[in-house]
Amino acid sequence: MKPEINELIEISKYYGSNKEYVIAGGGNTSFKDNETIWIKSSGQALSELSEEGLVAVSRQKLHIISSGIYSDDPVIREEQVKDDLFRSILDPGKNRRPSVETSLHEIIQYKFIVHLHPTLINGILCSRNAKSLIQKLFGESVLFVPYTDPGYTLFKKLESEIISYREKFSNDPHIIFLENHGCFVGADTTVEIKRIYDDLIQKIKEQLPPISDITTLPYNPILNKVIPIIRMLLSGEQPGIIRYRNNSLIARFYQNQQEFHKISLPLTPDIIVYCKTRYLFIEQSSTPEKILDSFRYQLPHFISEYGYLPRVFIIKDMGIFAIGESFADAETCLDVYEDLIKISYYASLCGGIKFLIPEQVAFIDQWEVENYRRKVTKPTVSGNKLNNKIAIVTGGAQGFGAGIAESLFALNLNIIIADLNEETGKSFATFLSSKKSLNSAIFVRTDVSDATSVKDLIITTVREFGGLDLIISNAGILKAGGLEEMDSETFSKTTEVNYHGYFHCAKYASEVMKLQNQEKPGYFTDIIQINSKSGLRGSNRNFAYSGAKFGGIGLTQSFAMELAPFRIKVNSICPGNFYEGPLWSDPNNGLFVQYLKTGKVPGAKSVEEVRNFYEDKVPMKRGCKLGDIMKALLYIIDQEYETGQAVPVTGGQVMLG
Repeated sequence: MKPEINELIEISKYYGSNKEYVIAGGGNTSFKDNETIWIKSSGQALSELSEEGLVAVSRQKLHIISSGIYSDDPVIREEQVKDDLFRSILDPGKNRRPSVETSLHEIIQYKFIVHLHPTLINGILCSRNAKSLIQKLFGESVLFVPYTDPGYTLFKKLESEIISYREKFSNDPHIIFLENHGCFVGADTTVEIKRIYDDLIQKIKEQLPPISDITTLPYNPILNKVIPIIRMLLSGEQPGIIRYRNNSLIARFYQNQQEFHKISLPLTPDIIVYCKTRYLFIEQSSTPEKILDSFRYQLPHFISEYGYLPRVFIIKDMGIFAIGESFADAETCLDVYEDLIKISYYASLCGGIKFLIPEQVAFIDQWEVENYRRKVTKPTVSGNKLNNKIAIVTGGAQGFGAGIAESLFALNLNIIIADLNEETGKSFATFLSSKKSLNSAIFVRTDVSDATSVKDLIITTVREFGGLDLIISNAGILKAGGLEEMDSETFSKTTEVNYHGYFHCAKYASEVMKLQNQEKPGYFTDIIQINSKSGLRGSNRNFAYSGAKFGGIGLTQSFAMELAPFRIKVNSICPGNFYEGPLWSDPNNGLFVQYLKTGKVPGAKSVEEVRNFYEDKVPMKRGCKLGDIMKALLYIIDQEYETGQAVPVTGGQVMLG
């Protein structure tokens, strides 16, 4: 690999990982020598650029576009230009599509080109005084290009402007500003590129102080009665994910229709690609009922006028919301829309906001190139119906709970790990979220025996994801002991966690699930308790745990009858012993150690003898494993007819008659 390619990748990641310079998959970079130009492929994020994400193009063949004669019909013309661009690819077998801006990078005669969309710069470029402000700040040494439809039209416009610039200055501009778009910086080294961008930003900051002291504003809990319903209103067969944000800057623009107008239309092509062209504003927000009445009234009018469901909606005094087919999709949409808000704020300080006009918007929205970018920036996932769903796993930081959480995450569910073990839980959530995927995992410290803690867990879940589709009540404790050893405090604590905890989970989770079903009556959700074989058959010297689990099955059957009209299925899974988990195998306080100390296994003198004793009780001669639990769990979720069941997964140790 040429050393310059490494430099290109390094500078691409440097700017691509900073949201002040580029959001989502926007921006572009290239390096050229005498014969070849290497450019970022379409849809490839700068922050993740590698050699595989670059396309090598023949500069000689690329020159055909400059002299080519194309159709006057924009659609046909862009297709013809695309064909010529594809013919210039040196290795078409890689199936990588070069950026549509390749020709722009080619005509600027510097080795390195870095095209970005810095928020601060676009604050000027999307203002009514863009040209005069750029000239005031930078003089004639830079090139300012009025807004031009991207693609071939922009290429020819820029080509003409650069030729004129060369005639005047005998060299190419290092800096090119594109109105309502972004800027190009060209130089023969990446060190020089960085210096130029640093100087640009610093000079603008001196004239246009950056936004400071943006404070996060609190989430209003009444949204929990609203957002799950809106999630259903804006989703097809597969539910979407709603991401939310609220801060002191956003609050400037949701106070009334006049302020909302400043963020009601797109300013740059990226906003159209990720957020569409119109956004819905809810001004009546004093109660959940008023929010929903306003939303239900406006939604059909919005669809009728614009032909699509809104991707962004704003609720007065509440915040901004974006819905996507996945967590990553919704988060990107939210990032881009918040960038629009920041640009609007800056543009307002520069003489007023200059929105794209309807004809410019229509070109971008219908342009094949941007439709392709939409497609490739949304990685595909398998077609299972669990995709994108939202699941809570209590006791999810370790043992069976962590295994269940990780297995569900691998199936593209969004996971909330609810546990008292904060250090382990946060670490586990970080581990899951570090995987390159469209879903997300978060940790919420939760004490299931405390009703307020569980209520807060549900509020956080809706705030972070927009709803709830599955809760697995797995958190539990087990303290072995007979009547002589067991004290009241231990008995009560065991009952509070294993029995009351399940009640709290079902109570508060079902509130959200009912709201979703209210809007979409055919929509099924699940409450699943991880019970135990001790909930099916008494357990010697283990009555506190067994009694709570027996009670849990009574709750399951009762909840199932109450919640069936809302398509909320309630079931229990009754595993056999999970010997590999910390509950049994912890060397200090595991059940093997406890049972050895309490003499539950007559004659046993070692932990190994205790383990052998329990394994011999199982017809299948082994303990229960995670895979066994997951098969039962996925069956319960998939079927739509069984509810109120206690499903044994015991290797034949407990058989129902």
